[in-house]
Amino acid sequence: MVDSCNEFDSPWKEAIEEYFEDYMVFFFPFIPPDIDWTRGYDFLDKELQQVVRDAVVGKRWADKLVKVWRQDGQETWVLIHIEIQSQEEADFAQRMYTYNYRLRDRYGLPIISLAVLGDERHTWRPDRFRTSVWQCTVDFQFPIVKLLDY
Repeated sequence: MVDSCNEFDSPWKEAIEEYFEDYMVFFFPFIPPDIDWTRGYDFLDKELQQVVRDAVVGKRWADKLVKVWRQDGQETWVLIHIEIQSQEEADFAQRMYTYNYRLRDRYGLPIISLAVLGDERHTWRPDRFRTSVWQCTVDFQFPIVKLLDY
């Protein structure tokens, strides 16, 4: 039996690898102008799997981790964590936060988390994880793209 999530995710992963710059321009046009495309980019799937393997919150599918260089000339790089989500999932925003902080903790670099939502529910648009206890608040927001909008 073929897992429908894997059936949906695999072509996306391949397309991102083959057309990464075009993918970013189409879905997240505010980001590519800040990327130094002349320096190239690297897919860091092994590094991502190390972080994901240790995660303990529910079922996880992390799709792509890409190292890019910014235009500002600094010797810094940004990891772009791209998540393709084909089904509604109650803990999706929390999972995005977990990946983000685990990657930041491991590499000490800014992590940009992006999500493409491929489900069929118009109103499901998880773009924020927020938790607060006794005035200690975590508020994590991330850009999403909903395929139904296209």
